[in-house]
Amino acid sequence: MTHNAELTVTPSNSEPARSAAAERMRLHRERRRQGLRCLTIELRETEIDALVRMGLLRAEMRNDASTIIEALYAHFDGTLG
Repeated sequence: MTHNAELTVTPSNSEPARSAAAERMRLHRERRRQGLRCLTIELRETEIDALVRMGLLRAEMRNDASTIIEALYAHFDGTLG
């Protein structure tokens, strides 16, 4: 399963320009159609330590948010299917 922690939108010449709010709403609706939710969560240091112990996160990457997100996705995929 591939997960994108960040999404960059580049308008093509055939698409009309959208306001930032309209683009956020379009992305929200697209995520909902795909059955996804966008959430903000807080992790304890001990939870990040657990990702390192499980081999899902390299210790030197423990402060990199996008790497932590990928480690969480890997954990979810392995435990939740």
